[in-house]
Amino acid sequence: MSSFKDMRIVDNFYQTSSFFPMPTTLIGTLSEDGKTTSFGAYSLVQPYYIAGKDYYAMLLCCRNSSNTCKGILRHGKCTINFIPDRKKYFKEAVRLGFPGDTPEEKMKDCLFTLEEGLMKESHPDQMFPKVIRESFQVFECSWVKELDNAMHDVVQEEYAPPYHQFNGITSQYGAHFILKIDKILMKPAYYDAIINGVKASSFPKIPVDYGYRDSKYFWYVGHTRPKKEPIPDKEVDMESVRYAANRADDVVKFSDEACQMLVKVPRVFLSMVLKGCVKWAKENNVTLIEKEHMAIINDKRAKEKKK
Repeated sequence: MSSFKDMRIVDNFYQTSSFFPMPTTLIGTLSEDGKTTSFGAYSLVQPYYIAGKDYYAMLLCCRNSSNTCKGILRHGKCTINFIPDRKKYFKEAVRLGFPGDTPEEKMKDCLFTLEEGLMKESHPDQMFPKVIRESFQVFECSWVKELDNAMHDVVQEEYAPPYHQFNGITSQYGAHFILKIDKILMKPAYYDAIINGVKASSFPKIPVDYGYRDSKYFWYVGHTRPKKEPIPDKEVDMESVRYAANRADDVVKFSDEACQMLVKVPRVFLSMVLKGCVKWAKENNVTLIEKEHMAIINDKRAKEKKK
């Protein structure tokens, strides 16, 4: 007999039929005339393309009647602002998430300070949503409207079928947007932590959202000190690594010292890692990958550390 009970699944199941931890973000979009940046509170936003593409992307789920949806359909741009754990910030996020107000009404007495993002610096002749200065990080994004042939979607009072499968207007009331990440803006302290290595005290204070419940409240959990757990100490035997490395490419080869640095790579990822090493070697005119080359390849932040 099961130790669980069967929970009936209803609309908005992530907050009505389950406990689902989510990020707390404010998404900024432009008003119809492009003069005002307004913000809506969103937790249904997550990484979408994380590797293997020529760009990285996020996925946003929202109501198709929201100011956010209208702003993305009209202008194709948004900012995803990650706010730190402060009670007054979360209270303001709840206010900004309440539907019905126009962008101008919503932003009239906004608590947050707005500033231009880095995309405006790179493209001064274009309009971009502003970012929230109090955020610890911001993703500046553009909608990939070509996916799922969503480029013809426009703002309407109501949306009739047929609907898209995963991008643009996806149901009578819903929309999904694949958002290319153009820039990641990071406050200096957290930038330094990512570049030079994190410790428990260097993580930003991030609130975890549990959504709208009881028809009364938005629930969230405040920041607690992060904990760490070591990765299991499993190694692929040296002969297996050497065998795979010798067959990775006809020209580029690996020294034993370089192979030794790959023994902790899980076996299922070994071929992919070797291909990445070969690609780097060919780009840098290297035919024998040595230990010092592996150190460079492994350090994804080498360029930033040189600055």
